Amino acid sequence: MKKIKKGDIVGRISYGKDIIFIVDRIIKLNDNTQIAILKGLTMRIKADSPVKDLEIIDKRIAKSNVQSLEDRLFSYLNKYTKRLKKSNDYGKVLHLDGDSRYSQKSMRYYREMGINAIVKNIAENRQHLLVRNLLDRYKPDVLIITGHDGMIKRGTGFNDIYNYRNSAYFVKTVLAARTWEHYSNNLAIFAGACQSYYEAIIQAGANFASSPARILIDFVDPLIVAANIAITDRNKFITIRDFENELRDGQKGISGIGVFGKKLK
Repeated sequence: MKKIKKGDIVGRISYGKDIIFIVDRIIKLNDNTQIAILKGLTMRIKADSPVKDLEIIDKRIAKSNVQSLEDRLFSYLNKYTKRLKKSNDYGKVLHLDGDSRYSQKSMRYYREMGINAIVKNIAENRQHLLVRNLLDRYKPDVLIITGHDGMIKRGTGFNDIYNYRNSAYFVKTVLAARTWEHYSNNLAIFAGACQSYYEAIIQAGANFASSPARILIDFVDPLIVAANIAITDRNKFITIRDFENELRDGQKGISGIGVFGKKLK
């Protein structure tokens, strides 16, 4: 069997290889057991697994999954670029992303949409330390806080912040952002990733968050939230119902309290 290493594309055998991951790093425990820290290839999920439970995914299958993601991204872009003209009046987006690959794809998405966006690749556990300075520097209308997340014990501990891999950091980042701008209609915030602690993030001050049903969300989902807020007129209050059909799993994956749009006119 091929030795599993950082950067390999793998699936978990015990889960039927239902999700394709990239190996982020490998930890060796005191008993010499090796644990791999995993990040979703096309989903915003973080997980761990014994290395012995992992299997290398055929490159053609991995390529097909990535292509499917690209197709969804292109489809969404095509839908909106046909309807909208590039405009300096769209709301400004600051996007913090814990995944470097997703950061690059996100920047491409915003550029194609004609949205003025700044995308920063910042690890989830550092976002709360840097967000205020970034808000001061860029003064955005929309703040996206995302990366990877996941429940440590699925199906239990729904109200235990320590049962989520990065939800506590998302909460801290939202709280820090709200010390910069308290009023939720002045700064629109989305925060979360796969299986995130939705209620805690909303309570911290986000307008939209994932994941009410503790399910996976697509790489594209936070971008859809950002775009819809940025291109909606300032006199229109936008709710999840306005774009839920564009999301991977609608309101099961993302919901929120809504916000006024950020397009100037």
